[in-house]
Amino acid sequence: MKYRTWTKTKYADQQAKAGKFLRMLVVGLVSAGLVSVAQAGPREQARRIHDRLSGVPPTESVLSAMEADVQNNNPIAAAYTAMDNANFYNVTLKNFAAPWTNEAQSAFVPLNDYIATVIGMIRDEVPFNTLLSADLLYVGAGGLPIAAYSSSSNQHYADIERLGLDMSNPAVLTQTSQSVLPGGVPANAAAGIMTSRAAAEAFFIAGTNRAMFRFTMLNHMCNDMQQVHDVKLPPDRIRQDVSRSPGGDSRLFLNNCIGCHNGMDPMTQAFAYYNFNEASGNIEYTAGQVQPKYFNNEDNFPFGFVTPDDSWDNYWRSGQNQFLGWSSSLPGSGNGAQSLGEELGNSDAFASCQVKKVFKAVCLREPEDANDRAQVDTMVSTFKTVYSMKRVFADAAVYCMGQ
Repeated sequence: MKYRTWTKTKYADQQAKAGKFLRMLVVGLVSAGLVSVAQAGPREQARRIHDRLSGVPPTESVLSAMEADVQNNNPIAAAYTAMDNANFYNVTLKNFAAPWTNEAQSAFVPLNDYIATVIGMIRDEVPFNTLLSADLLYVGAGGLPIAAYSSSSNQHYADIERLGLDMSNPAVLTQTSQSVLPGGVPANAAAGIMTSRAAAEAFFIAGTNRAMFRFTMLNHMCNDMQQVHDVKLPPDRIRQDVSRSPGGDSRLFLNNCIGCHNGMDPMTQAFAYYNFNEASGNIEYTAGQVQPKYFNNEDNFPFGFVTPDDSWDNYWRSGQNQFLGWSSSLPGSGNGAQSLGEELGNSDAFASCQVKKVFKAVCLREPEDANDRAQVDTMVSTFKTVYSMKRVFADAAVYCMGQ
């Protein structure tokens, strides 16, 4: 008891000292002009918008123009001016998208076709709900001093980054179709960034293609598999490789494994014809032929589901995962990754996820209180009208510009 009293007293003393130090630090920074107080004028607000979006100070002329927009009650225009800075594309958006391209979720990866496509779509205001389904890819324009595009190498994109080329310029980064590129997948098999080379290398490599589904859910629906766990759905599409008695105990399957696989496996069937070939460095698409990986460990439960084709069904349209907000205009089933991408990209969860990620990237924090949550809801509603990510960034920057 004495030990507990002593440690609590010592902890309280440490907290008091830390609080005093923090208050002194803030006062010192304010006095030195390194931070501003809560009240901010139009010029300070304009600078904050620019800093949050581009990460670099604006020129005097740009700052004056943005200040005038803020004074005239048009801060959105000021945000769009800030997004004209090349740093918004080359740094802010690059770092924004980079963690989605690898299982470690690291931002410290080279520019690749996945990241470049996200940057290009945001720059050109391509409806972002097509991110997982469109037959498009962004590549370096012809005539640049960079390696030619190759479906088996990332050098093309590494050169763009190495030379610091301005990706805000359509003459540097240009839109094309995956299906017309050498080694690209057919138009009806293209599924936005899911069939980019970077995504294939990260999530279609070896394994069972479940990684592509799991990380798409995590990165673009803001839900990992534990959050959509539902043991009440039918297990009829769970593959043979999932043991029904792991460790000799069927209760583990019935209370744990089933809750993820009963929804995931019917949808990962959409990827049945895809693979990343490590030897060639290319994404493979074997139309009409299921990849052998779908039959891995078939003896674990021989009576499990045997994948016949790439047809998929969204079992989550029933049960607790209806909260993800599936579109009533879509059938909830189909063939291949493209139609699955449409299903995911037109959900409420997809829209909400993009807005929350932007809010955190721009405001440097998660939504914290009722005002923040109301702002996010408003931004989601606006986003769903035209699916402009550029407008989402602008709205977030204006909301967090200070008063």
